Amino acid sequence: MKYSLIIPCYNEEKNLPLLLDKCKNILLKNDIELVIVNNGSLDKSSEVLLNLKTKYKKFKIVNVSLNKGYGYGILSGIMESSGEIIAWTHADLQTDPNDIIKGFKFFDKFGQNIFVKGLRYGRPLLDNIFTFGMSCFETLLLGKFMRDINAQPTIISRNFFKDLSNPPLDFSLDLFIYYHAKKKLLKVYRFPVNFPPRIHGFSNWNVDWSSKIKFILRTIKYSLDLRRRVK
Repeated sequence: MKYSLIIPCYNEEKNLPLLLDKCKNILLKNDIELVIVNNGSLDKSSEVLLNLKTKYKKFKIVNVSLNKGYGYGILSGIMESSGEIIAWTHADLQTDPNDIIKGFKFFDKFGQNIFVKGLRYGRPLLDNIFTFGMSCFETLLLGKFMRDINAQPTIISRNFFKDLSNPPLDFSLDLFIYYHAKKKLLKVYRFPVNFPPRIHGFSNWNVDWSSKIKFILRTIKYSLDLRRRVK
């Protein structure tokens, strides 16, 4: 298996049928492995996934008994995957899972020693301002130019992943991966991905400005820790 797509899901029972339907083209490709991680969901996600497995046989289910964070879900999926190239994206359909097909083409063209990530468009103005501010902060703090850090999909080689140690278990994983890709001087490729509103459910961090502030404070704390560790 050359490519693996990891999709962590937390309480996404209503989105899962739409997600698997969106992944039909991915499942038709013999060189792409789809891994859906039920990341400690408290709803009926486990039951829904089992039902979907009878219709879409060619995907792997990884069950995490207790939610320990977004990053933990991705890392759990990576450990159960087999691709030389690893990608992940969200289950909320705000990013089309088929975007990874575009991302994988960069590896076909340029080889494994690169870092590939989506670049979101179609977002609300305030979200863009928030993202721009966080990108400026991380760039100044860590000394590496980074933008739209939490955009999906994120695509890396397994060899790059194996060289990493102590990855965070929460949303800081995207920052951690992006930073280390820049630190290792990997060539970075970005490509545009549409970011429409959610169909079902709500974001766990982008509910209101209170949740945004909590996210900012957690990110700042982790960023400061990361800077101390890499000095």
